[in-house]
Amino acid sequence: MRLKKESLSVDAFNLQEMLVTLCLVGILMMIALPNLMPLISSTKSLEAQLQLRSLYSLQTQYRYIYSRYASDLEDLDFEKPLTEKEGGIAKYEYRIVNIDPTSFVIEAEAVVDFDGDGVFNLWQIDQTGVSKEVTKD
Repeated sequence: MRLKKESLSVDAFNLQEMLVTLCLVGILMMIALPNLMPLISSTKSLEAQLQLRSLYSLQTQYRYIYSRYASDLEDLDFEKPLTEKEGGIAKYEYRIVNIDPTSFVIEAEAVVDFDGDGVFNLWQIDQTGVSKEVTKD
């Protein structure tokens, strides 16, 4: 008895089809990426907004206890996250820039230029609890 070999055909793409597809995807990415950069920057700024909100809560709590605002982040038991410059993943540095008995201003400044234009994102929060973007990246 003789076994018959059946030919197996595999559908596949040839090299030209793959190159055309990759070129089209590349062109679409070049068109879409500039439109997505503001969305990417605003998503990265969420880190600053969340940390500033936390610092506002810590300052308010400190004021209730000591009847004044803290002049140093260590007084608030706030542990600064390691920035990308320091080998961490945080994209912002935090500091108290203004303090007096009735008010405070805390800043979050980006250590990374999100869109490569040389401008670094800057956020602030004060005793009212409203965070605002001072310098847009």
